[in-house]
Amino acid sequence: MILKRSSSFQLDWIAVIIFTALVIFGYFNILSASNTGEFTSYFDTSKPYGKQLLFIIGSLILITIILSVEAKIYERFASILYIGSVLSLIGLFVAGKQINGATSWYDFGGLTLQPSEFAKFATALALAKFISDLQTNIKTPLDQFRAGILVAIPAVLILFQNDAGSTLIFGSLFFVFYREGISQYYLFFTIFLTLLGISTLKFSALITNVAIASLLIFYQLFFKRRKKRKFKVIVIAFICSTILSFGIQWAYTEILQKHQQERIGLWLRLEKDPIKIESMKRNISYNLNQSEKAIRSGGAFGKGFMEGTRTKGKFVPEQHTDYIFSTVGEEWGFFGSSILVILFVSLILRIIFLAEQHNSQFSRIYGYGVASILFAHFLINIGMVMGLIPTIGIPLPFLSYGGSGLWAFTILVFIFLKLDANRLKVW
Repeated sequence: MILKRSSSFQLDWIAVIIFTALVIFGYFNILSASNTGEFTSYFDTSKPYGKQLLFIIGSLILITIILSVEAKIYERFASILYIGSVLSLIGLFVAGKQINGATSWYDFGGLTLQPSEFAKFATALALAKFISDLQTNIKTPLDQFRAGILVAIPAVLILFQNDAGSTLIFGSLFFVFYREGISQYYLFFTIFLTLLGISTLKFSALITNVAIASLLIFYQLFFKRRKKRKFKVIVIAFICSTILSFGIQWAYTEILQKHQQERIGLWLRLEKDPIKIESMKRNISYNLNQSEKAIRSGGAFGKGFMEGTRTKGKFVPEQHTDYIFSTVGEEWGFFGSSILVILFVSLILRIIFLAEQHNSQFSRIYGYGVASILFAHFLINIGMVMGLIPTIGIPLPFLSYGGSGLWAFTILVFIFLKLDANRLKVW
């Protein structure tokens, strides 16, 4: 078997076509969601759809540049891109502009850029560079810790800027670690921690730990092999779960802001007072209620392009940004929404498939980073709009209005496609 680089540039056109379809579909939904009935020109930059068209043109320029650069450059300069992204996040504490409560933007005379969006692809590149290094063994605790620090630095900086949604996206890079062979215990711990958090908030830390203690006692009584050793493990497990449970309860009441507590409270149905629940629905969850009504009103096949009554009436705030899926649901219905979901899933699976074909560990790891970031955005945004998870402000890739998001996702995807186009072939 001989490995050699293909002499022709082989861009994966399946991924390109899906990307193009998502961007075009997103543009027309932004056009519908932001059109006030006074349509003059597609290039009317006083309207979101006019600006988005310019952002799309900018994406085409970015694609041309990305595909023109030698593929090795992305691996060689991954560390520099990462450091630059971290510095841009730090700079927000000095020169950042606050929008919707988050200090996440630079304002350049009317053009705003959100560094956290670009930090995602830079972190994915840096993580791929670190793990693929010959001196790195991701199965050792020390290298796992170092890789975790790479992800944690931008995530924490973004959290301090009051952008919890973007912070959560960095957690999706856990799938990269898992693909590269870290212990399954990390996955089990993540699932346990999630269930522990939900139970703690739903029933209180005390009740949760009583239930855990009962299960551990039952285990100790009926599974007696190596009893002494297991008893020590059980005691340690109970102490850890108790600390974690009360820590989660403390963080919920002392760290999270009131609106974040109310969003989680509504999702878990913690509030029992019907009067207060109705008040919260009119305030903190107004966007969600209107979004759900818009999606339900779309029925099976939707009301048609630019015919959504709730979309035209602007019932859903931010309907051209984070809540763009409500416009999709109302105007394109279940059928159109399903096609959108199929396109997203197809793109993510295609990226994973291409990543698995790579002989380069760097390219494979970066590919999984791309798939993880896209999957997290897709899952959280649509889940949020449909009320399946608490409201978290993150955009839907390629569909939500905004230059930073579109450009960052374009860079994220096309760096991988450039790497894939130059991968080693088997002859």
